[in-house]
Amino acid sequence: MAQHYLEFEKPIADLEAKIEELQALSETTGSFEAEIEALRKKANKLRRDAYANLDPWKKTQVARHPQRPHLFDYLEGLITDFVELKGDRQFGDDQAIVGGLGRFRDRPVVVMGHEKGHDTSSRLTHNFGMARPEGYRKAVRLMDLAERFNLPVLTFVDTAGAYPGLGAEERGQAEAIARSTERGLTLGTPMIATITGEGGSGGAIALAAANRVLMLEHSIYSVISPEGAASILWRDGSRARDAASAMKITAPDLVELKIVDRIIQEPEGGAHSDREVAIQTVGDVLEDELHALEGLSPGELRAQRADRFYAIGRLS
Repeated sequence: MAQHYLEFEKPIADLEAKIEELQALSETTGSFEAEIEALRKKANKLRRDAYANLDPWKKTQVARHPQRPHLFDYLEGLITDFVELKGDRQFGDDQAIVGGLGRFRDRPVVVMGHEKGHDTSSRLTHNFGMARPEGYRKAVRLMDLAERFNLPVLTFVDTAGAYPGLGAEERGQAEAIARSTERGLTLGTPMIATITGEGGSGGAIALAAANRVLMLEHSIYSVISPEGAASILWRDGSRARDAASAMKITAPDLVELKIVDRIIQEPEGGAHSDREVAIQTVGDVLEDELHALEGLSPGELRAQRADRFYAIGRLS
């Protein structure tokens, strides 16, 4: 897969293009090993410096990176014996949310999340991760199953928001999101949500009403997209950068506001730069968090979850 560079990564892209040119020349005109090594060190330093000083808008770009690991990557890297369960038993199956049963490091779990797709065909199949009502009703069905068989629930959140189409609204989009959020809050088994890319609006919280909410270092989590906020506040979508800075959508801000519990560090250059390391790091943190919730009764899990969410926004 060809490397996709973001706007602020252009100097890195230029250096890496020069490295490729020298490597090609080395095959025909002699060795340029010293020059290549010097350029590689310079590119690594540029990448390290760039990712150490990302502003909220740049983090938004990284969170949306097309090569960032998506749900299927986490399923492949962390879940064995996965069996997908489809449909909401009312209308149909929504592929923006995929879920089922599997084993996480030999522990049976219910796992679900948003899938955006990785190319044009899969993005259309999964509707770019924007779920319709039947997706959230499927999530409720899976949480019911988890409680019935006393299984932990792992969710992976990555969506710009719920799908706002006419058909979705006619079938009760807002009610479906509310029911999924409510089911998360009332679940009697451990639930851990991980924001892996974008956590947008009610479409995200419907899968993130959990005991623990984790967030990758360069992900975002907000009630509306920066572009949407800019359009409402200033009637100018081009001011998305200003909105991103004002909205407190990055992991450090959200931990300080007690909306997110823990930040998961990403590889240097973002999760897309070393997908395998990023996925295994998420797995290690999930294992640690699941262990911490072991032994809590259903009542204690519900109380902990309620206390956590009722505390959001309190000033004292």
